[in-house]
Amino acid sequence: MSHHDIRSAVRPKPDQPMVDIANYVADYTIDSKEAYDTARYMLVDSLGCAMLAMKFPECVKHLGPLVPGATLAGGARVPGTSWELDPVQAAYNIGVQVRWLDFNDTWLAAEWGHPSDNLGAILAVADYVSRKNIREGKAPLTIRDVLTAAIKAHEIQGCYALKNSFNRVGMDHVILVRLASTAVVTQMLGGGKDEIVNAVSHSWIDNGVLRTYRHAPNTGPRKSWAAGDACRRAVTHALNAVKGCVGYPSALTAKTWGFYDVAFGGKAFEFERGFGSYVMENVLFKISFPAEFHAQTAVECAMKLHPQVSGKLDKIERIEIETQEAGVRIIDKTGPLANYADRDHCIQYMVAVPLIFGRLTADDYNDSIAADPRIDALRAKMTVKENPQFTKDYFDPAKRYIGNSLQVFFTDGSKTEKVSIDYPIGHRKRRAEGIPVLVKKFEAALAAHLPAHQVQRIVEASRDAAAFETLPVPQFMELLAI
Repeated sequence: MSHHDIRSAVRPKPDQPMVDIANYVADYTIDSKEAYDTARYMLVDSLGCAMLAMKFPECVKHLGPLVPGATLAGGARVPGTSWELDPVQAAYNIGVQVRWLDFNDTWLAAEWGHPSDNLGAILAVADYVSRKNIREGKAPLTIRDVLTAAIKAHEIQGCYALKNSFNRVGMDHVILVRLASTAVVTQMLGGGKDEIVNAVSHSWIDNGVLRTYRHAPNTGPRKSWAAGDACRRAVTHALNAVKGCVGYPSALTAKTWGFYDVAFGGKAFEFERGFGSYVMENVLFKISFPAEFHAQTAVECAMKLHPQVSGKLDKIERIEIETQEAGVRIIDKTGPLANYADRDHCIQYMVAVPLIFGRLTADDYNDSIAADPRIDALRAKMTVKENPQFTKDYFDPAKRYIGNSLQVFFTDGSKTEKVSIDYPIGHRKRRAEGIPVLVKKFEAALAAHLPAHQVQRIVEASRDAAAFETLPVPQFMELLAI
């Protein structure tokens, strides 16, 4: 492009990726029963994660208005609390709750992430819009509308993640939460295609936050509220767009100043497939263990070996872990672990705890458990390396495996079998096995925070798929309030 062209003030047509998102959100009809069934389980699982997070003071201190007293009667409710807030801050609250324990759903590809993070924005806006509609004599949104928005948010985030690695240029995956949430909640607020494009352009202009808070030596709890922050920003962009704030049509492609040139080395996005319902149908649930997903099958392997090694911990010579390339890159961690956030992103820690105790729960990342000297003693005996087949299967769109293997060697020359697991219980290929466990996880999480009579009402409301989907959003959010 010439120097003159770079300086031209002629407004171009919107970048095609932004138009494609707007067309999908506004026009595409989801006709997959599997997607809706999976979305329903995703919703209850995420709310269960939110209730479990209420046990942790570090999470609870993020909840409520940003400024004391800045509540909004008739606004959006925050599950498990009595807060009623504006939809921007409610989106932050719900996003924090869902993500705090690293126990909600996962999507793994060139970029990884947690598509149910988008529920922070979706539930907040759905409740806000519905209560406003009721005051104005209009119909509220239903749970079906929430599930539709969630399927589309999952699809946007997940399809971008398939071929585009934001982590490799230092950005955190919540950039895609902000993108997907911005698009779907703009429509929920009444915006059309033009408003969706405008809002999405602002999301890209925000660029991406640095993911240094997920990695040594800076690992810290921001990783647990980063998605809530992305949801909050998304609702802000959506509200501005439906008010008529202008967008920026070449936010991606503008020479020098656009996202591609500034943040992506001049490279345009790549796409493996068009938007549909693929991501929701294939999403991974964290059912058994609150552990970074690349280590889920490693934890399962450790649980299988626990009976053979727990009585011989002092006789272990070495422990060999094989994982995928991404697992090596982001959760292979040696040396002191400073906090909870450090530990739940360390594959060695996540293997050591079940080898010793035969369990891995959220509480096992706390200082009191981490102080057990046996954990670091085992970590020091571990090696982590990539298994190329695990990496290949990880990227295969027909498999989407997350394989790990584990073998323990003893000082007397004996060893355990090498235990390998290709995909965890939360994988699509183990849905029949996993869903009953997911439901138990949800019900136990509710019972840990809410009175029994309230738990019963929520469970009954969500049990029948057809009735649940017709339930007005405010009625469901009321069930979750205290």
